[in-house]
Amino acid sequence: MTDVRLCRTFQTAPAAVPKDDTAKYLRSGLAAEGFQAPDWLVPDIEDGTAPDMKTEGLENTIDLVPEHEFPGEIWPRVEWSYDDEAFRERGRDQIDALVREIGDEIDGVVVPKIGRLDDLQRAERAVAEAEAEYGRPDGSIGLSIIVETGRARSDLREIARFGEDSRLTALVFGPVDYTAELGGRDLGDGRPRWDGLLEALSNEASAADLLSIGGPFDDLFKERAGLTYYNADDYADQVEHEARLGLDGSWSLYPKQTIQANTIHTPTPDELERDVHKIERFNEAKAEGTGAVTIDGQMVDEATFKNFRNTVETVRAIDEIRPGQTAERYDEALLERTRRLDLAYR
Repeated sequence: MTDVRLCRTFQTAPAAVPKDDTAKYLRSGLAAEGFQAPDWLVPDIEDGTAPDMKTEGLENTIDLVPEHEFPGEIWPRVEWSYDDEAFRERGRDQIDALVREIGDEIDGVVVPKIGRLDDLQRAERAVAEAEAEYGRPDGSIGLSIIVETGRARSDLREIARFGEDSRLTALVFGPVDYTAELGGRDLGDGRPRWDGLLEALSNEASAADLLSIGGPFDDLFKERAGLTYYNADDYADQVEHEARLGLDGSWSLYPKQTIQANTIHTPTPDELERDVHKIERFNEAKAEGTGAVTIDGQMVDEATFKNFRNTVETVRAIDEIRPGQTAERYDEALLERTRRLDLAYR
């Protein structure tokens, strides 16, 4: 089994919507297949659910999650706010209910609008207290947070360091609330990209062995000449940008976005063939007692070997959790070479 923890896609699904089937979108996410299936499904009891439907959203989550054998991870998003005790109290109640009723079915909870480090510690205590109250193993319920306040950005390094020895699992960017809190303006060409924050998020998460996830892209559709169409190009640009900055995954609001994010954050067949080939050649050379190894004109040392290995470990992790995706993307012979490859650098 690989040690890589996947979150190529962080897909939020409203836990209750004003339709005949209030759990329509949650049900759809839980049953998704192929590249439309996210690594993390986030039943959204916060912003994605209307204020008068929060209770029903919580009930839908508790009722539906155990009915589905979801191969990825389940991370409900609860209510919270560093500057509003009423929101925090509702969040504690939601965490309590989730851990009590489906603690064995979820991997953790997502807490939004975290403030400074002490606010993160309050959220962590809420999870720990629910775990203890209902006899769940210590640390079995993870905690991921949305970085969407000036306070959390200011304390980002301390927050990440706290995650080195706690249940904190992922740092997720929330650009809409962050832009609003800082007084940022849309001057007609969209919100800022906040590259500095994303680079810091990627760096601090990596240093603390946490996951880093980009923010949502909500311009889902465009209209031109009377035709409304899905905005695939702009979302792909954002996800590719996040991948280049080293973020582990991207936020998805829509099944087509999930397909794109899964695809972009998955090595291409050419990438996998290239890196499998180089590790195979490296292993052959080392077995023959060769010191410095040059493969296809490239000097291979431990750093370059790790880059090749990252590709292989990512594909192995996808293959364990979503074998249908790897079967669709790669030739079986290449997959078999990937599975049996010796990844030890020696």
